[in-house]
Amino acid sequence: MPQPTLSDVHVNVPLTNLSLMYRQEDEAFVADKVFPIVSVQQRSDVYYVYNKGDFIRSTMKKRGPGAESAGSGYRLDNTPSYLCDVWSLHKDIPDQVRANADSVLQPDLEATMFLSTQARLNRELQWASTFFANNVWTTNYTGVAGAPGANQFLQWNDPTSSPIVDVRTVKRAVQLAGLYRPNKLVLARKVFDTLCDHPDFIDRVKYGQTAPQPAKVTLAIMASLFELDEVLVMDGIQNTAVEGASDTNAFIAGNHALLVYTPSTPGLMVPGAGYTFAWTGYFGATSQGTRLKSFYLPWLESTRVEIDSAYVHKIVGADLGGFFYNAVA
Repeated sequence: MPQPTLSDVHVNVPLTNLSLMYRQEDEAFVADKVFPIVSVQQRSDVYYVYNKGDFIRSTMKKRGPGAESAGSGYRLDNTPSYLCDVWSLHKDIPDQVRANADSVLQPDLEATMFLSTQARLNRELQWASTFFANNVWTTNYTGVAGAPGANQFLQWNDPTSSPIVDVRTVKRAVQLAGLYRPNKLVLARKVFDTLCDHPDFIDRVKYGQTAPQPAKVTLAIMASLFELDEVLVMDGIQNTAVEGASDTNAFIAGNHALLVYTPSTPGLMVPGAGYTFAWTGYFGATSQGTRLKSFYLPWLESTRVEIDSAYVHKIVGADLGGFFYNAVA
């Protein structure tokens, strides 16, 4: 055997120009893109809601000579409220671990990135459970494989289905219930991918292509065909397996779709389907109600990096949303 051997002439050490971190990009999450964020100074409070029916009920009457005009008015509800939850997580960095870490590792930066990702994941999960759920909106349709009945539609993976017609139908229903036509559509990844191959879209797009570019469905094109301001895709993924077990990954959004009317910014006398109330009055919080701290714990001989996220997602206008439950099989 030749001497020295390969193992004699080289001792493996960690690379200083390469490491792998699986971390979902911010673009995968929609929790901060669909509804406006309302900055609040107090953890809980109430807000006013004007009675919708009073504003669309015709109460004007003919006025005779010398007669008084007809009187009318509107009702106010001051009981709706919000309560921000405070979600927290920390990562400790023991002194011995820091001192023994290879130079390529950056414990403080890694802890910050880990906690930030956890906060984004938490916000997305809470968003989905609040808004992207069955029977929480006034208008709710269920996808079926066979002939649809009342409040049902043929699932969009069926090439004979009519997703564009279905969206128009729900837009009308939402407009009748909430007075405003929806302007945003949120799709699960599987729903978007299915629609990209649906004849309703392929037939419309292929005749508008410009050679030599291939005809393909984009978010902008889909928004145009649906006559909406924006179409968003939920790409967030959650691992539901316990630590140490094999990963069990699934898209957070399931197989659903959500159509809503939402203003670009919150304000007085402005309707909307939902809001995220962020407790910006929480000491040190950002505009999204998040704060990140790093402090030393002498009794643990460790540095603690900690994140707080103070917010609540809330449906404030259930009549301004339409949900497609199980839009695809």
